[in-house]
Amino acid sequence: GRAPPALSALSQVLRLERSRRAAVVFPLLRLERCLAPGADTARFRLFQPGLAALQRAEALFTSHRGHHIEYVSSAVRMEHAPPPALPEVCFIGRSNVGKSSLIRALFSLAPEVEVRVSKTPGHTKKMNFFKVGKYFTLVDMPGYGYRAPQDFVEMVEAYLQERHNLKRTFLLVDGVVGLQKTDHIAVEMLEEFGIPYVMVLTKIDRASRGLLLKNVLEIQEFVKENTQGCFPQLFLVSSVEFSGVHLLRCFVAHVTGNLPTVEAR
Repeated sequence: GRAPPALSALSQVLRLERSRRAAVVFPLLRLERCLAPGADTARFRLFQPGLAALQRAEALFTSHRGHHIEYVSSAVRMEHAPPPALPEVCFIGRSNVGKSSLIRALFSLAPEVEVRVSKTPGHTKKMNFFKVGKYFTLVDMPGYGYRAPQDFVEMVEAYLQERHNLKRTFLLVDGVVGLQKTDHIAVEMLEEFGIPYVMVLTKIDRASRGLLLKNVLEIQEFVKENTQGCFPQLFLVSSVEFSGVHLLRCFVAHVTGNLPTVEAR
């Protein structure tokens, strides 16, 4: 298999200078320093695991003898989905939001896992299921918006309503452009079905710090005023620089019940 990219492992991140290390693991806290004095920072710090929890989560995402991470199957209809035997998380978002790139970054320590990343938006046409040992399943959903599959709505609505082992939905939003009209539709769907979800801002390496902070504050306000099922803390990620990837691995491990000692309000 291919060699894991730089900073994909915590051991590599820990060799960095302290402030750079913190920016890679907790990119939201780096933004917090730009806030005006006295600003409410509670939503920046709801999920802050320690090193032991981050390492435990990384172990789940690292394949080795006795712990296999593998692509299981694809499905266009629920009757073709694998049995709901394990806790499950799914990733949804607009076409070209960087969903497959993020999943590949999450699985970078299991180089034998093939996550296809296309330069053409809307490449993912099916639900793709990845099994992480005996611990959980991760599902890559088709992108919505531009070039979405014709039966996208039926496929995704059926999955969200019928998949009883679904523990959390990760709604990916482009960190450069912020919430778009199609994202609002996705939020309305998740709220209507009562699905617990979290927003992940992608491509943060492409946004200036000022633009990113503006988008973060606007989305935080939107979540506070307009949602019931969304986790109040946003997750910021760069699949290129691995910022936020280690923290996201830890949150996935937590919501699937594999980090019982980590508390997230």
